[in-house]
Amino acid sequence: MLEGHFQLSSGKHSGVYVEKFRLLEHPIQTAGLCKMIADWAKKERLEPKVCAGPTTGGIILSYETARHLGLRSIIAEKREGGGRAFGRGFVMRRGERTLVIDDVLTTGGSVRDVLDAVRNAGGVPVGVGVILDRSGGRVDFAQTGAGSGGLPTFACLKLDLPTYEPNLCPLCEQGLPLTLT
Repeated sequence: MLEGHFQLSSGKHSGVYVEKFRLLEHPIQTAGLCKMIADWAKKERLEPKVCAGPTTGGIILSYETARHLGLRSIIAEKREGGGRAFGRGFVMRRGERTLVIDDVLTTGGSVRDVLDAVRNAGGVPVGVGVILDRSGGRVDFAQTGAGSGGLPTFACLKLDLPTYEPNLCPLCEQGLPLTLT
């Protein structure tokens, strides 16, 4: 965890940044966290048939979680014009139960993009697993066509780290230099 003044990938600002790649450089610890997600999916009886993650950090985490579940892993890449899609020959089977895996959850934007990619390819999202939820559990992934509840979501670690809209950022008001992440 780094302290300073950061612009997160969501566009929001924060005084705390979690550098996920410092974790991903340690395979044993990364595998342990992915096993936590896999064990949760088993306990919840989500019965996924594939794991899907966004580029870049989600690739490793989706792969490792899929390995623990005995599944395949596919990648949703950014598209020109926004959103994500499965390329490189990845195929989502119609109705395929999909567990979406990502690294750090702030606003849920990249996870929502992967959920949309799954649905657009004919798959069915059954849950979301992340290494770190920095929203303190406030992000809900509503199910299309479902009632008021969201998809089951698991985080290996939940923190409530403040984020700010750029125009309301107290760190900007203090004149602290901004670091892009």
